[in-house]
Amino acid sequence: MPLGSLAVIGGGVIGLAVARRAALDGWQVSVHRADAHGASWVAGGMLAPHSEGWPGEERLLQIGLESLRLWHEGFLDGMPDGVVTARESLVVAVDRADAADLRTVAQFLAEQGHPVTPTTSAREIEPLLAQGIRHGFVAGTELAVDNRLVVDALAAHCDRLGVRWEGPVDQLSDVDADVRVIANGIDAPTLWPGLPIRPVKGEVLRLRWRRGCMPVPQRVIRARVHGRPVYLVPRADGVVVGATQYEHGRDTAPAVAGVRELLDDACAVVPALGEYELAECAAGLRPMTPDGVPIVERLDERTMVAAGHGRSGFLLAPWTAERVAAELNVMAGVRA
Repeated sequence: MPLGSLAVIGGGVIGLAVARRAALDGWQVSVHRADAHGASWVAGGMLAPHSEGWPGEERLLQIGLESLRLWHEGFLDGMPDGVVTARESLVVAVDRADAADLRTVAQFLAEQGHPVTPTTSAREIEPLLAQGIRHGFVAGTELAVDNRLVVDALAAHCDRLGVRWEGPVDQLSDVDADVRVIANGIDAPTLWPGLPIRPVKGEVLRLRWRRGCMPVPQRVIRARVHGRPVYLVPRADGVVVGATQYEHGRDTAPAVAGVRELLDDACAVVPALGEYELAECAAGLRPMTPDGVPIVERLDERTMVAAGHGRSGFLLAPWTAERVAAELNVMAGVRA
């Protein structure tokens, strides 16, 4: 006996993860999504709560670690080979100030009971690093996934579970379902005014390996380059480089300054990347909240929101799906 009808508004990694979990639980699910690719399509796909830890973000670290455990314990079930592109992160510093920032992160993680492994011989771990890069730490349980393969795999699983696909909606009154879940990222406030979610722009590059180049790194490399964060995420055919972060409304055009900064910083960390092909430049809009923690809660007797995941959408997809599923079961019980 179905639990009821559920409409998920949003077809990115969050909406699809919620839809899949609800369909597995017995809901009749429809997903309202746009034809155009959103932020999930240009993401780095890092599952990196340790690497992104920072003092003052204790709650984000806690839910990130919980969600990383869910990735390890079954969220990947049924996905094709090649989804996981790295199984470790190496975080390094380029200069003394950057090294001091890394020590701050490492101390914060240790104080939270989640220490990482420091090193002063980073090039022994990753020989592709530039000469002079020594300081860093290893986060051995972190993962990276191919974001596009994950989105496609979740959509395919939803297909097999009988999820229906619908077009986007402009207002909640257009949605005919027992329960609605708003999961459309930066557009969530258009459906529920007052949600404190804003777009934050970030450029991402894809560098493709070419014959004769040095091999693709086997782990995620994250770095601080004179205070600027940059990440290098392995893919089957190259590396994803990201990501700038700044407020620029809804502009999704890659800017020359942002692309130049990413290329300069990536090559400062791994000089061999200068020989790769620049295959793609793109920009996405992260849905940010004031405190960086996503909003996953009930709004009224038949509406939930799952939005505002910022830079952690892929990492927090399993946690979000489980949290929404628990609340949906409560709502189904009340309705019964």
